[in-house]
Amino acid sequence: MSSSWTLCRVAGVPIRVHWTFLLLIVWVVLGYRSEGRDAAATLQGVAFVLALFGCIVLHELGHVLAARRYGIATTDITLLPIGGLARLERIPEEPRQEVVIALAGPAVNFVIVASLLVGGVHPSGFPDSPGDPLRAGFLWQILVVNAFIALFNLLPAFPMDGGRVFRALLAMRLDYLRATRIAAATGRFMAILFGLLGITVGNPILILIAVMVWAGATGEALQVEQRHALRGAKARDAMLTDYREIEAGDTLGHAARLLLAGWQHDFPVVRDGLAVGLLTRDALIAGLAREGAEARVEGSIKPGIGVVDAGEPLVSAIDRLREGRWECLQVREDGKPVGLLTPENLSEYILIGTARAHSPTTIVEPADRAPVPG
Repeated sequence: MSSSWTLCRVAGVPIRVHWTFLLLIVWVVLGYRSEGRDAAATLQGVAFVLALFGCIVLHELGHVLAARRYGIATTDITLLPIGGLARLERIPEEPRQEVVIALAGPAVNFVIVASLLVGGVHPSGFPDSPGDPLRAGFLWQILVVNAFIALFNLLPAFPMDGGRVFRALLAMRLDYLRATRIAAATGRFMAILFGLLGITVGNPILILIAVMVWAGATGEALQVEQRHALRGAKARDAMLTDYREIEAGDTLGHAARLLLAGWQHDFPVVRDGLAVGLLTRDALIAGLAREGAEARVEGSIKPGIGVVDAGEPLVSAIDRLREGRWECLQVREDGKPVGLLTPENLSEYILIGTARAHSPTTIVEPADRAPVPG
């Protein structure tokens, strides 16, 4: 996320914090001060929030390590005011794998609870230190919250952990698409319940969770629908073949004229026939404002360009674009560039593919028609 910054890396995975997380800290501090609490109590409240989110990071790392067992990498973990989000590069369509990955997060919280219980944590204090109620109360709160996190995440509200387990169990008996539709509908129903409960008790966090669950269930169901509609499609089926390249020595003014004259937003930049980077529309405009029309293109390019084989499954290419590392992908066949994949033309291809999947009539297959223009 562009509005997040990286704190550190754990097990090779970037741990990022969204800027809105600071609002939670400010809210805690203002809440304690408005109640007349002293500085020590306020610091303890902030420490509790930080410890809680440390447990959430461990929860997400549980998902990460379980996914890694199946060869699934993780892009990053982002902390938000309502919890954490681990972005896996892909969700396994093998139901048993999804069950293991989904349960790994709550399992970490249960391990934390068990560890604290074995360590002697309980509401009244420690057997070995009964005179330390502050420390006992702090750790007891951590124990209770971890139990709540684990149990709450196991609710069948797709795409939360319990919802993913529910989808995976359905997928063991139904096809993956139908299982996802049922799980998404259940998730949206749970979101309505969360929202109504949040309104009834006046809890904005529950209302926010309801919005996130609804959006997550709808978004992931849409992605599965798209992947189903595009099954069997290759990168060559959706690539652009009518596009322009720019020489690294060309001027930004020349690139601007190409931008205004056609539909293309991103231009592969070549030197001696080899692609050396990409000039995006935003980079072009920024370069014009900074250096003027006579500046060379090579000073404004994003070095390197994503490459995909023409025979690679289209869904894999889409996943690579969604990772956000590349603005577009150059399609190559036998080592030679033959086309370009951009978010714009892929969106159009997905719309057509989804329409074809729901059409009652037969439509010409991609191999019998020209590539879809962007």
